[in-house]
Amino acid sequence: MAVTPAVTDESPGQTHRVQLDVEGMSCAACASRVESALNKLPDVTASVNFATRVATIDAGQRTQPSELCEAVRQIGYEAELRTDGDTRRSDPDSDTARRRLVRLAVAAVLFVPLADLSVMFAVVPSTRFAGWQFVLTALAIPVVTWAAWPFHRVAIRNARHGAASMETLISVGITAATVWSLFTVFSARPPRQSRGIWQALLGSDAIYFEVAAGVTVFVLAGRYFEARAKSKAGSALRALAELSAKDVTILRADGSEMTIPADELKEQQTFVVRPGQTIAADGLVVDGTSSVDMSAMTGESMPARVRPGGKVIGGTVVLDGRLIVEAAAVGADTQFAGMVRLVEDAQADKADAQRLADRIASVFVPCVFAIAALTATGWLLAGGGPERAFSAALAVLVIACPCALGLATPTAMMVASGRGAQLGIFLKGHRALEAVRAVDTVVFDKTGTLTTGQLTVSTVEVATGWDADEVLALAASVEAASEHGVALAISAAAPNKQPVTDFLAVPGRGVFGRVGAHTVRVGKPSWIAPPEIPANLAAARRSAETRGETVVFIEVDGDLRGMVTVADAVKDSAADAVAALHRRGLKTVLLTGDNAASAGAVASRVGIDEVIADVLPEGKVDVVEQLRDRGRVVAMVGDGINDGPALARADLGMAIGRGTDVAIGAADIILVRDDLDAVPLALDLAAATMRTIRVNMLWAFGYNVAAIPIAAAGLLNPLISGAAMAFSSFFVVSNSLRLRNFGATRARRD
Repeated sequence: MAVTPAVTDESPGQTHRVQLDVEGMSCAACASRVESALNKLPDVTASVNFATRVATIDAGQRTQPSELCEAVRQIGYEAELRTDGDTRRSDPDSDTARRRLVRLAVAAVLFVPLADLSVMFAVVPSTRFAGWQFVLTALAIPVVTWAAWPFHRVAIRNARHGAASMETLISVGITAATVWSLFTVFSARPPRQSRGIWQALLGSDAIYFEVAAGVTVFVLAGRYFEARAKSKAGSALRALAELSAKDVTILRADGSEMTIPADELKEQQTFVVRPGQTIAADGLVVDGTSSVDMSAMTGESMPARVRPGGKVIGGTVVLDGRLIVEAAAVGADTQFAGMVRLVEDAQADKADAQRLADRIASVFVPCVFAIAALTATGWLLAGGGPERAFSAALAVLVIACPCALGLATPTAMMVASGRGAQLGIFLKGHRALEAVRAVDTVVFDKTGTLTTGQLTVSTVEVATGWDADEVLALAASVEAASEHGVALAISAAAPNKQPVTDFLAVPGRGVFGRVGAHTVRVGKPSWIAPPEIPANLAAARRSAETRGETVVFIEVDGDLRGMVTVADAVKDSAADAVAALHRRGLKTVLLTGDNAASAGAVASRVGIDEVIADVLPEGKVDVVEQLRDRGRVVAMVGDGINDGPALARADLGMAIGRGTDVAIGAADIILVRDDLDAVPLALDLAAATMRTIRVNMLWAFGYNVAAIPIAAAGLLNPLISGAAMAFSSFFVVSNSLRLRNFGATRARRD
């Protein structure tokens, strides 16, 4: 659900998140009004995204969704509680585009002869016939009334609530041109006898029907293409949501099967997935073997092989075998649903620049009316005549475009987050975009990030007089109580383990416990630190660390009895990813709790610049802060629980692979691919998105700053002004759509 379940404890300060679908917003000024109305409610913090038409609200526990919807309705808009499924799979922009196309087609069919006749009658007066003005009137009235009705309807609604929006500017401009023209027609004022064609196209005249109709056509065309572009921008999210299973076949106690809707599946129920079907929930494979297409979640084209005991993720597709799966997480709790929410949250998030643009848009329309009034007054005082003054004021009204301001950031975020999801890259919001611009240092964790994280015991070395199997069994018995990756590898290496008592885990160092009559300590050489190391163990340690393996000492009853070396393969993509970062001028650092020799071996293998080793989990935060104190802008890449604080403290946090919830929660970018090539790709996507936003904002501000004075100076016909305004929004959305092709060249090359 898009609504976080309410917490029963209603203590002060607790909030729940609500999302509303808001209908009726036509520009950024509308979004600003809705946001302002919601924020006036007690214990409410709201953010309204014009591009997605979604209001995201953090409200006090006592605030009901019905109160929020009513606050929106009171200012003239419609709102309803947003729910999963229908919202994600529907495409309101496509529906809007179809409706606008009908009005646009009718308006265009009538506008073409209206414009041709208007120019002909102005340039060649001899072509005029009795009642020619009424022919123009008949062609124009359906366009400026029925075709332009969406603009008039919103303007009337805004007027009832004492507000103004982009539609108000358009409606007033169309209405003013129409009323002026009707007055001219029915007052029998003599029109000008002859004009050149350029003057007819760009100048002013007493009859403005072609201007009123032309503004309607151009704005409808702009809104139609804008709706189509926004539909394309949201297509990646809809495609992602469509991948979820609609039905699931559960396995009943008697062995029979029954198909039910996927949203009725419960945890711990067993269900069957056949080749070609989508897995309905996260779970564990109980029976069967198959290849699973993970591309929807990770962007990786190679399928993964799963067997009994293996984990599967909802939203992925079984390719060539029948699986029986026990559901572990269903519905909104699945990883797939979580990733969809991440994309939605990223699209709803607002950058600082967009908040500034929204504030400007909220006062933009009243300012434009003031400028139009001043323009008309100025022309009248300068002796330009009523027609000249009216034409310039009308041009100011129709050329202003706050819509471009409102679309500059959200459309880019919509496209980028959707494209990122297709590539297995999830941007959590604008912080990632704003941080990536200045990043100059990328810090990597070692285990599970640069390496596969699949640790195995490679060698066991014992002191003279001790049996290797016995020492390994003692170590494995203690490590069996730990969940650390090294502990799991040692525990798996010894089949005969004994119960352990008095177990104690020392983070970043090792474990301690009693096994039978023995006191056993297993951990880092620096922690156990015996006064004297047997020669054979010292030699084995040096050899293992040279190979980049992790050395674990085993102490029994206070004496060093042996050591285990644990190997972890470096990911195939590590060296290429580090090289790609170097080509971008970034410095790389390996930050690990492993010893310096082992860390140095891994760093030299992949080409990392600097190694910081023997760092305790809590020390990683200190290292990140030290780097920042030295003027570095740090991106941290990690996957484990002990990486969470460092990811949060870094300027940019990136959680890679199927990291822990702590790491994912602290990160700004989530990479669901284990492929390290995703790191430079994510940085490039964030940088490309930020460049697109900057171009959009530059255009949106620059257009309005330049266009309004030009129109006020009388250098633009209102018809040309309407076309320019429509193009302004279309440019912003189309520029954002270029991000849909991000990474396509690289993918073809790969």
